[in-house]
Amino acid sequence: MELKQLRSFAAVVRYGSFTRAAENTYLSQPTISTHIRALEEELNTQLLLRDTKNLQVTPRGQELYECACRMLELQDNLLQRWRQSDQHIIQLGASTIPSAYILPEVLPLYGKQNPGSYFVVHQSDSRQVIEGVAGGLFDVGMSGMPCQDEAIRCEPFFRDRMVLITPVSRRFLAMQSQGEQALPELLHEPIILREAGSGSQKSADRFLAQMGLRETELRVTARVNDQESIKNLVSGGLGVSIVSEKAVRDFVAEKRLLAFPLPPGSAERNLYLLLPRHASADSLRFCSFVREFYRASQSLENEPQ
Repeated sequence: MELKQLRSFAAVVRYGSFTRAAENTYLSQPTISTHIRALEEELNTQLLLRDTKNLQVTPRGQELYECACRMLELQDNLLQRWRQSDQHIIQLGASTIPSAYILPEVLPLYGKQNPGSYFVVHQSDSRQVIEGVAGGLFDVGMSGMPCQDEAIRCEPFFRDRMVLITPVSRRFLAMQSQGEQALPELLHEPIILREAGSGSQKSADRFLAQMGLRETELRVTARVNDQESIKNLVSGGLGVSIVSEKAVRDFVAEKRLLAFPLPPGSAERNLYLLLPRHASADSLRFCSFVREFYRASQSLENEPQ
């Protein structure tokens, strides 16, 4: 099995035809066909079902396609990093909160101090960021979850707080004076949750466990990956949610949302910097800058595992 064969196969699946795959890979159609046939013979399985009009991917073909995409991404990323090694380009993987609310604070100032440095930012959930650093896709990661992989250096750099947010209404305004005592009643409202792989949802799960609640006992109205969408949906009255205080600071200041503090012990979490053990000088310099940027205003502690 060769990478060029996998690249031809992935192109056929992606574009839905041998002709378009050949056009986009700058190979001849017979070459594409030869690559696919060699893969099917080596793997002793049919990868594609094809007739004069249609092309379908078999279950084994879909499995190989997903694997091939990961392998080709690793190859492309490695070659790109080597080509760009003299240009100081950092491949940075960031989960939702760092991507939307941390990087806009630090990148402009870092760029002014290091005008020769550039970033390619990949947004994903915390779990995928960790996997990306471990797999060599990212030079630096920013995650809402700690990493236990010994091949990755993981350290906290920002202390975040979680809050429960509600729409602005007379009823919820009246409940604000109750503080934490309002939380049990608020948790009976329709609630919007994040995806399971996010650090924010892990913190929300810890809070719910402290309240003695299982997810099956909640009125989950939606699962939304995008933090800005959650803010807008809650503001529009779809339900309540548990989110990063930093992420909703603007909506609260504009009086478009109400924020209820969570009990000590479940209300705080760390955001983490992730580095491979053999990080580049550019990556180390950037992480040092981020640590110093937030060190003056925050005291970081170890998050419960």
